[in-house]
Amino acid sequence: MKVLGLVSYNILPAKIGGQKDIALFYKYFSRYVSLVCVTTQSNQPAAAEGYEVLNILSDSPTRYANPAYFFTLKKLIKERQITHLELEHPYFGWLAVLLKWFTGVKLIVHSHNIEGLRFKTLGKWWWKGLWLYEKWVHRRADYSFFKQDDDRAYAIQYFGLVPQKCITTTYGIEWNTPPSAAEKQAARDTLLKQHGIPAHHRLLLFNGAFNYLPNLNGLRHIINQINPALQGIPGFEYTILICGKDIPAELTSQQYPHIQFAGFVPDISLYFIGADVFLNPVVEGGGIKTKLVEALGHNMNAVSTYNGAIGVDPAICDGKLVITDDQLTGFAQAVVKAAQYEASIPEAYFQHFYWGHIAQKTALLIGPK
Repeated sequence: MKVLGLVSYNILPAKIGGQKDIALFYKYFSRYVSLVCVTTQSNQPAAAEGYEVLNILSDSPTRYANPAYFFTLKKLIKERQITHLELEHPYFGWLAVLLKWFTGVKLIVHSHNIEGLRFKTLGKWWWKGLWLYEKWVHRRADYSFFKQDDDRAYAIQYFGLVPQKCITTTYGIEWNTPPSAAEKQAARDTLLKQHGIPAHHRLLLFNGAFNYLPNLNGLRHIINQINPALQGIPGFEYTILICGKDIPAELTSQQYPHIQFAGFVPDISLYFIGADVFLNPVVEGGGIKTKLVEALGHNMNAVSTYNGAIGVDPAICDGKLVITDDQLTGFAQAVVKAAQYEASIPEAYFQHFYWGHIAQKTALLIGPK
């Protein structure tokens, strides 16, 4: 198979979950197929691992309506003898469908959320128009990839897709064993020293890109609801570490008991390995939350809302994932229990979320029958 991936925005170098989702999938997928990625000028080809990057698309917002790309990509597909066109998100769907019709490539639409529904939860009045366009694109695909089973089931029911053409390709992680006890202790010691935290404190973590409203609202839930509730629980000593870029100055300029704003950190894995409990009070937005997948993969315990845990089955987490309702009922009490729970994330988790397994399974499902 020769695959052309069409990525209409910046993913390289991959720093946040959505970028990693594509860049790492391509890294592992390219071990089973020949893959070239066509993307925007702002991407850095040297950051790609295992596949070629061609900076053909403009960074201008008008790129989504540029008919010249049809001729450029039609020629490239012919020259490279491309067999499959993988479209990331539905936005260039018109272009991908035309290329399918005029070149004969098999079209894969890789959905990272049900985009129309995601924008509905964000209160955008135009969500239904996007939903209808998204449906139109998927119905013309040979295969549709989804991040989690709920999205797949939704698309089968409401987009009218054929189940055999719908594949769950979840977000993954690059390691297939949890960190050792020694590694966790070393990371914890580093965090205690780095942030001046008393040794007896439980370390609670929340991270994300805070220019994304669901993450910012999750942070506000921590400040306004979860932290005050935790303060009211006798004997529970803790520090909440907040990591990620674009935390508003109106928040970082304030002093909140038990909360430290670390901001953007160069190595988030240090925090995942060294902290005790991951907090995921996200109640908006769609799709799988990549930070939760990474936290559990680093053997953290986690407390999440129902929305925040979509795509992660507690049955493969051996009690390490506790889910509350989206009103945060009992969230603080669940955090205290999670801080005391001792178990290792099981092998079943890595069977599901390791990128190597995800890519191999996907290649087999769309390969020659």
